[in-house]
Amino acid sequence: MIKYAFICIYVALSAISTVSYALEREVVALIGTGDMGDSIGPRLAQKGYRIIYGSRDPARDSVRELVKRTGSNATAASQKDAAQQADIVVLVVPWPAMETVARNLGAMDGKILVDASIPSRQAADGYLESMVETSSAEMIQAWNPAARVVKTLFAGSNVIDNPLSLGGRVTSFVAADDRGAKEIVARIISDLGLVPLDAGPLRNAQAIEAFARLWFVPVLQKRTQGFELALLPSNYWHCIWDDSWYKPVGDSETLAEFPDQAPPTPCRPE
Repeated sequence: MIKYAFICIYVALSAISTVSYALEREVVALIGTGDMGDSIGPRLAQKGYRIIYGSRDPARDSVRELVKRTGSNATAASQKDAAQQADIVVLVVPWPAMETVARNLGAMDGKILVDASIPSRQAADGYLESMVETSSAEMIQAWNPAARVVKTLFAGSNVIDNPLSLGGRVTSFVAADDRGAKEIVARIISDLGLVPLDAGPLRNAQAIEAFARLWFVPVLQKRTQGFELALLPSNYWHCIWDDSWYKPVGDSETLAEFPDQAPPTPCRPE
C-alpha cells in the first residue's frame, strides 16, 4: 500500500514537472536597450521568457534599472555574451551600428536571429530611402550563414506597452526561409499582443523595409496623426482561387502555422 502511494506521488510530480516544462519559454537576447528593447523585454518576461539584455555597457545605471524593472528572470551582459547564451537573438539596434553588432555576435549556428531594423536615411527631399541594396535581413544572413534569420517589424513601443491602445491588435509581418524559425517568432509576436502575418521568404524583407519607410511619411511631414498596420482577415481569394491564374508556391500545402489566426468564414456558393 505504501509502495503504491509512493508510485502515485511520483507520477503526480512527474506530471507537474512535465506541465511546468511545457510552459517554459526560450531564452531571448535583446541586443539593444533603447526605446524598443526596453518595451519588448518586460513584456516577454511576463510571458515566461528569460531575457538577457545585450548592451555595450551592461553595468550602466539605465541598463541595471531596466533589468530590475523586467524582473527576476532578466539579466544583462555584453552584446556578444548575451547572444551566445540565448536561443533567440533579437536585434533592435539602428543602422549603421547594426553592421558592427551583427558581424560580432560570435558563432550563431542554429540560433534564431531576428532582424527588426530599418536601414534607412533621409534623402535630399527629407523622405526616407534605403541604405542597402537588398535588405538588412539578407545582409545579416550573409554575415551569419549558420543562423536562422527572421525579418519582422514590431509596432511602435507605445503599442508594445499597451497592445490594445489603438482599439485593435496591430499586424506584424514575418519573413524567413526557415519554417520552424518563422513559427517561433510568430508565437513571440503573438505573446507581445500583436498579430503575426506570414510575409513569405527572407527576400521579402525588402518589401517589409519599404513599408517601414512609408510608416515614417506622416512622422516626417509633422502630421498630427500617423498610423500602425492592422490588416483585416479575409478568405475571399481562397474561395475563388483557380490554379490556372498562378502556380501556387512550392510549400503551399505545408505552410508555417501561426497562432491567433481568425477562423475563416464559409465560402458562399456562386
